[in-house]
Amino acid sequence: MTISMYQALIPVSIRALNNLINILEKGAAYAETKKIDPSVLINSRLSPDMLPLSKQVQIASDIVNRGAARLAGVEAPKFEDNETTFGQLIDRTHKTISQLNTFKPEQINGSEEKEITLQMRDNTASFQGMPYLLYFVLPNLYFHVTTAYDILRHCGVELGVVLRKLRPGAN
Repeated sequence: MTISMYQALIPVSIRALNNLINILEKGAAYAETKKIDPSVLINSRLSPDMLPLSKQVQIASDIVNRGAARLAGVEAPKFEDNETTFGQLIDRTHKTISQLNTFKPEQINGSEEKEITLQMRDNTASFQGMPYLLYFVLPNLYFHVTTAYDILRHCGVELGVVLRKLRPGAN
């Protein structure tokens, strides 16, 4: 049995982003229940030199938007990175899922050897499509969703199991 680039990216990313929405919803409910200013949680970080919750969500969104677009050979949508509320972060994540749902398998399948070049802060990184997906896009998505979870958990939000949809391909 083989798995396609589309199957490895789109349904997997949508599932992770749906879980992120659930995490954010629990964070918003916690802030309301405990009468905590939501901006305290949204600006929280695990360490002074790490990015806050809001940036973790923005990066998770950007990494899959840009990853899918690069593999498909299309321009990625640009978001402003100006979200300051749980509602705005949840809306951004929904927009990302909507964008991912626009991709068709034929746009991404066959990109295993496509040359992907990224301008990083101080250098350029080049990948072929499959390593780009497996060793850059997906690990970064998982890292930033997990870090969002960790930040809220560190702040006292009872998250437990946050899986929304367990069916493969579910949005």
